[in-house]
Amino acid sequence: MRSLLVYADGAPSTDTSLNTALDLARMMAAHLTLHINTPLRRFIAMDPFGGGYLIADALAEAQQREEALIARLSAQMAQEDVPWDSVTSTGLIADGLADAARLADLVILGLNRLEGRTDPDSVGLVGDVVLASACPVLAVPPHAQPLFAQGTAMVAWSGTAESANALRAAVPLLAHARAVKLVTIVDGGDAFPATDATRYLSRHNIHAELIERPREYGTIGAALSAAAEAASADWIVMGAYGHSRFRETLFGGVTQQLLENAPCPILLSH
Repeated sequence: MRSLLVYADGAPSTDTSLNTALDLARMMAAHLTLHINTPLRRFIAMDPFGGGYLIADALAEAQQREEALIARLSAQMAQEDVPWDSVTSTGLIADGLADAARLADLVILGLNRLEGRTDPDSVGLVGDVVLASACPVLAVPPHAQPLFAQGTAMVAWSGTAESANALRAAVPLLAHARAVKLVTIVDGGDAFPATDATRYLSRHNIHAELIERPREYGTIGAALSAAAEAASADWIVMGAYGHSRFRETLFGGVTQQLLENAPCPILLSH
């Protein structure tokens, strides 16, 4: 992974996601691109006759905020030892990130907290981007620990194409993990064998411990959360389940539940 894209919007999660991106960039000798978005459509008002007009004062204020954010981030990045640049977009955030991610190896997004729980908008943005982008997305909660990628990684294996895609996408990061635990929730069915997944990892010199857990909880999401706690996982790799239609994301229950209660950073791929 030599090209990392991080969304920087000035929200409280920006510092955590940016610090995560810097840690990964140093670890992978990667280039970091900051993505800043000011959606113009927010400043277009409709009149009673069906026309539209630009709210100039509000737009000018938003542009000033953007310039201040760019200046602050530029000053911060000037003190870092990581090559970087920045890009801006004016459309929908997810569209701008998906376009910028066409030649990225990883998108890094922060999960904001709102009144003691994960902000649904940040969960929705992760969903939109991971389903619209060909590269994996790393969702970072505010309590993420520095250098977590060098700790214990838990791979949630279900035998589906999505989980296989996530596993392959995570290999460059898994190679730096202190330990890799491949967890499968035994729930019946004829899933792709977990032993094939561990064999695949071994060919990349990644020796994963295979852990099979019964479905003792009400949902697969709850079972995976319990597995992550039991494994003392520092980060999680899993497939993103759902589909996108007209940019409206319908996440599967497992993916959404893990994001809403993210115990640690989660790498997702569709």
